[in-house]
Amino acid sequence: MRDKTRIDAVDDFAYPLPVTVICKVLGVPLEDEPRFHHWIQTALEAWEFGPETATEDFPGKLAAGNQAVQDFGRFAAELYDRYAERPGPGMLSAMVNEDGPEGRMSKGLLTSNALLLIFAGHETTVNLIAHGVLTLLRHPGALEQLRRRPELIVPGVEELLRLESSVQFWPTRSAAEDIDIAGTTIPKGAPIFLAYGSANRDPEQFAEPDELDLERRDNQHLGFGQGIHFCFGAPLARLEVQSAIGEFVRRVENPRLVEDPPPYRRNQIFRGPRHVLVDIDGIRG
Repeated sequence: MRDKTRIDAVDDFAYPLPVTVICKVLGVPLEDEPRFHHWIQTALEAWEFGPETATEDFPGKLAAGNQAVQDFGRFAAELYDRYAERPGPGMLSAMVNEDGPEGRMSKGLLTSNALLLIFAGHETTVNLIAHGVLTLLRHPGALEQLRRRPELIVPGVEELLRLESSVQFWPTRSAAEDIDIAGTTIPKGAPIFLAYGSANRDPEQFAEPDELDLERRDNQHLGFGQGIHFCFGAPLARLEVQSAIGEFVRRVENPRLVEDPPPYRRNQIFRGPRHVLVDIDGIRG
């Protein structure tokens, strides 16, 4: 971004870093990124719901999303076949060629894990970096505070995770037993949608929950889930976002939002802006 005076904090900054890192960690050739990026975006579009979708070809979008997932699965299976013949660097090759406590995973399990790791390994991190830039530019006092005290990047990222949750809810939980909440009984076995975005702004848990506080104490947010479902990639995501936001604050000169609010995706599960246009005076060395 060195020679630019206007950047897109999503396309120019938030997307390239996590996708490059996850490809290197997993052993996915970076030149294949345009292919799986297209499949991921097509699948995400199939999860867009709302009043405006009533006039759209929703069955067509859903079919395209399912086809994208199938194409993505074949791509992952081809990667595994390649690594089975010739082991290489990265996590996927290790999963193919090394035995776990219960033996080697089946090809179907390997493929589903690859889809999860590639998808989750960058999509939510992109949203968090983009939201980090957007939120700090909306709060110039916090931006200056972070510039003066760079050590606040660690609690600051946790606060961004709380305030702007990349995942709003996840529809894969169920009640292990009957649960009584506010006069209602959720029966054992019933599906439960946990609204992380709502829980992370619970006024009974967080003082002034709609405010950004880089020094918030006891920040027990649910941005990465909880319990046995705690996000497998949380340490990597934290490292990426701390590095990205820290460098943005340190090196980008006089950043100014061009449009606020920026355009958002219509996805109800994964929340993030499509673009965040920022005018800048330059990039420090």
